[in-house]
Amino acid sequence: MTTDISIITPTYCEKENLSRLINEINALRPAFDNLELIIVDDNSPDGTSQYLQTCMLQHPWVKLITREHERDLSTAVIAGFNQAHYPILLCLDADLSHPTEVIPKMVLALSQPNVDFVIGSRFIDKGSTAANWSWRRRLNAFIAKMPARLFTSVKDPLSGFFCLRKKTFEHADPLNPIGYKIGLELIVKCHCKQIVEIPIHFKDRTKGNSKLNMKEIVNYLRHLYRLWKTL
Repeated sequence: MTTDISIITPTYCEKENLSRLINEINALRPAFDNLELIIVDDNSPDGTSQYLQTCMLQHPWVKLITREHERDLSTAVIAGFNQAHYPILLCLDADLSHPTEVIPKMVLALSQPNVDFVIGSRFIDKGSTAANWSWRRRLNAFIAKMPARLFTSVKDPLSGFFCLRKKTFEHADPLNPIGYKIGLELIVKCHCKQIVEIPIHFKDRTKGNSKLNMKEIVNYLRHLYRLWKTL
């Protein structure tokens, strides 16, 4: 594969996962002409910034954006996209739940001229989630994705693992996201019609704490309302 890619990863208190994440991305670099990993950190108190400052001396393709006055996953991703240097933009969580080995396949799918957006999907044939997911978590995921079907017919519209062309992002309608479902915002505001879903196995984090809480659930409902008003 010969292409250039910017991978954007939002973080808050994910220092324990960054060494492995960077090693996994480093293993992908031969597949691309140029690759940068932009980590957008919302001023984590766990030493993330200090760790990355040292890490970047060894890996100059790793970049750091530190935001001191804002904490929101969606706007962190947008901040990273805005400073990306390469024509392919990919969003990847820092908690190691997304299989990085699928990234070349996602980028290859995006290389088709009629494809606007590619999603790493848990909910299509050959996609899966961690075996230890509780019935409650599976039910929550099912309920959460149902209202998103107002805006798109894809099976995993709330996935945080996706890629699109930078020129598609740059021609988006004004973005107004809140919370952690930036992919849905981009599908709607970038008017993405041809969307490809690539099956992935979604893993549970082994280190750090989930950021999903009642505040984020409320933010998701607010986000859906904002999107509904644009229809």
